[in-house]
Amino acid sequence: MCAPDRLLERRDTLELLAAEAARARTGSGRLIVLRGATGTGRTALLEAAAQQAAAQGMRVLRARCSPEHTAIPLDTVYQLLAHAPEFDAVAGEAPDPPGTPPHRGRSARLWRLLRSYADETPLLIAVDDAHLADAASRRWLVEAVRWIDRLPVLLVVTERSQYDIDPPADGLAHALSSALVHTRTLAPLSPDSAAELIRSVRAGDTAPEWVADCVRAGAGNPLLLSALLDDLQSTDQDTLPDTCAALYPGAYAAAVSWWLDSAGPATTEVARALAALDEDGPGTADADLLARTAGADPGRVPGWLTAMTRLGLLRPDPEGRPRYAHPLLRDAVLGGWTSAARQRAHRRAAEAMLRRGDHAEAVAGQLLRAGPVGDTWATAALLDAADLAARDDRSDDALAYLRRALDEPIPPARRAAVLTELGSLEYATVRSTAGIPRLAEAMRLPGPPRDRVRAAVALGTALARRGEARAAIDVLRGLRDEHLTGHPDLARTAQTASALLSDHDQGVRQEVYRWLRDTAERSPDLVGTAGQALLVRYESTAGLTSAESAMDRVRALLAQPADPLEEAFLPGTAAAVAQWADQLDEAERLVRRGLAGQRTSLLHPMHTALLNVRIDLAAARGAYDEVLADPEVRRPDGTPPTSANAVANAVVALVETGRTEEAARLADGFDLQNAPDSWELNRFLYARGVLHTALGDPAAALDDFLECGRRQSARDVVSPVVTPWRTAAAECQLALGRPREALALAEEDLCLARVWNTPRVLGRALRTLATATGGRRGLHLADRAVRILHQDAHTPPRTEAEPHGGTRGEALYATAGEPTRGPSARVPTDIAAYREGADRGTPGAAETELIAALTAQGRLLTAAGERARARDALREAAARAERLGAVRARAAAEEALREGGARRTTTALTGPDALTAGERRIAELAAQSRTNTEIAELLHLARRTVETHLTSTYRKLGIRRRAELGAALTPPGGGDR
Repeated sequence: MCAPDRLLERRDTLELLAAEAARARTGSGRLIVLRGATGTGRTALLEAAAQQAAAQGMRVLRARCSPEHTAIPLDTVYQLLAHAPEFDAVAGEAPDPPGTPPHRGRSARLWRLLRSYADETPLLIAVDDAHLADAASRRWLVEAVRWIDRLPVLLVVTERSQYDIDPPADGLAHALSSALVHTRTLAPLSPDSAAELIRSVRAGDTAPEWVADCVRAGAGNPLLLSALLDDLQSTDQDTLPDTCAALYPGAYAAAVSWWLDSAGPATTEVARALAALDEDGPGTADADLLARTAGADPGRVPGWLTAMTRLGLLRPDPEGRPRYAHPLLRDAVLGGWTSAARQRAHRRAAEAMLRRGDHAEAVAGQLLRAGPVGDTWATAALLDAADLAARDDRSDDALAYLRRALDEPIPPARRAAVLTELGSLEYATVRSTAGIPRLAEAMRLPGPPRDRVRAAVALGTALARRGEARAAIDVLRGLRDEHLTGHPDLARTAQTASALLSDHDQGVRQEVYRWLRDTAERSPDLVGTAGQALLVRYESTAGLTSAESAMDRVRALLAQPADPLEEAFLPGTAAAVAQWADQLDEAERLVRRGLAGQRTSLLHPMHTALLNVRIDLAAARGAYDEVLADPEVRRPDGTPPTSANAVANAVVALVETGRTEEAARLADGFDLQNAPDSWELNRFLYARGVLHTALGDPAAALDDFLECGRRQSARDVVSPVVTPWRTAAAECQLALGRPREALALAEEDLCLARVWNTPRVLGRALRTLATATGGRRGLHLADRAVRILHQDAHTPPRTEAEPHGGTRGEALYATAGEPTRGPSARVPTDIAAYREGADRGTPGAAETELIAALTAQGRLLTAAGERARARDALREAAARAERLGAVRARAAAEEALREGGARRTTTALTGPDALTAGERRIAELAAQSRTNTEIAELLHLARRTVETHLTSTYRKLGIRRRAELGAALTPPGGGDR
């Protein structure tokens, strides 16, 4: 950067030097001091001044000071005068004794030698880096300045002027009169000049982003910028790299190293400490922490940060804290530091942050980059940080802290707990095999019985999810038999976990539940509240109890005090029973309670159970958008769902919303061959059967439904409350022309529905039997199905016609019993009235079954010649399906309408006209920036009702955000219509 045409923004200084040189030629000399930070172009400017002076006939004497020669007396003066013939005689003299005045001895003779030069021709004395001159030379130069104002001599020196951590020595002009000295301080290049220089070198590649990056990395420093451009000439990269390793031949890194060497060791230490802390992200470093980390004077560090910011090397982050102007600059500063030195700096930073009370994760962040500390304070900080990260569901951060904690001293008992949590997280977030060795090691270490139970439950959960249910049971059984003989409460917890994990293997399940039932009959205390809740769940699926009885029992169990470890099993078990019993709101409360009590960083079988119930609840309501948005379906990392139950629910939701191609891709991507032999696999088979039905392949669908049923029955799961495979298989049999087989399946399903006795299962069974029976008898059964399901929906049933003549189906139904949910009431049959009434709440468990029952009723009414009633039923079915977004169900209702000779329903599927009155009211309030809670209070609705209506509104309007409501509600052209 020495060519004059590259001396950007230095014209005024060059003009000053030319004027002073002209003045000196008239016999009136002066001292010019060019000051500036390292790399600002002092040397280049001095050389330009020397060239100007030589061109004007002045003799130029040069000297360049260096730290290596500071101990040699008069070294700088010798450089200036070494070419004179008389110099050898003077140089050969003995050094002046200490205390010799500058006007005597060798110094005086050197001054006389200089004057003899000036008598011959005007002189320009150019001394570069005068701050590095030896003491004797500095004294000589200062004394010379006092005399050259009467000589044709111009003395131009450069000095480094930069705020460093160690205060600098006094400058050359410190003891001189201002009349003898003219000082000029060189500023960094402006961004515009730096950009101009870059474009002059890389004229063919001047993308604004690239130029801006170069300006930041060069920091307005000509030395750094020129070195960077030299490196970039050998590459055609479109973007500026963040590391010096990507630059060749390395001029930029060498220039930064020179800048650090010039600043001194204290400044270098602070600069590198800042670079190390800057790696941790914005807002990490401040002046206090930087001083503590580098061991620097805390009174000097703030000034240094301010000075470096003014020079352009640092830039404040949004919080005002200093950061390097570009990652490449930070990397170059770190380049000369060894890994061990960096680790020591991070350790010092961690200790400093701990002493001043910083957040645990801030301390742990430094420890992640430090080597092992070997002290308990580091262990505590890392474990506290891991706990906070796990609570915030930041698994990657928690993993990093826990792994690092293992490098610090941990008592064996505490180490087992850490390994349990670490193994759980690795299993859940890395891969299924990653965490098992950690969990197995935790099991081998000594520790409190409770921690051993947690480790065993976590290991058992991991093994069971991999399809090794028997190995999981063996782990828990071995722990119970060997280590929990004196802890009956913990033994019960291990047994409960075994029962829950046995769901992953039908053979193990029968064995475990046989023991559980036998023990409960003899000694209920040995089973505990959680075990008894699991027995209620078992009896519910085995067709051995009613919904009412099951709910009474689980509510009584929930009211009993329970050990914290056992308590973890209760909410999820009770939520599953409540969902089957159509108590959806209660089930949701239990799921929230259960998830709030779960520590996500510990593997536990109930956590997965709660997630399954959560998605099952959305499916039971027909909230298909909610199903597809569930985190178990739409995973944050974009990968397909791994839970078979999540896949099953997603496939059904896609089918019901008319996206069969997506459903097929999802189902085809599921690895059925390697899936664990659990109940979730049966759910998938059922969902694939639904898909095959939608694709018009009843034979393939029937195979899936029957296989699902075979597997369910082998697990003692015969109730239709879990998977209604019989009704689905009966419909396939009808489609294949096998009414007798269909009728048998439907009758069996109704018999089992009688036991559970909820509107959803009874209505579904009656609807299927009605379709299989047909005729007037089938119509009577369909009427009863609609009546039952209406009682559980949010609108009362339509007025029913008198029952048709007695039938075999009616007799069968009469033994089933009709659940009583309040008196029936007459409601309007027109669609607008229904749509208004439907705004009273969210869909219940019976809503999707009511749509199917109305469609079946409509078809049977059409066949019976009652076309008016048929149209009412089918239009209601279409309206309800539209509200749910159930495209498939609406299509079926509309097809039945067309087959009955009715015109296509005029209700809109999308757009503002598709909104019900309630949806529009809620949407308008939401568009006014009302919160869901405020809307619920204004309209006297449940908050969930508001959320459900907004979800439906977004779907109909084709929007995703609340902010889009205002525009979407306004019809094209603006204004009301």
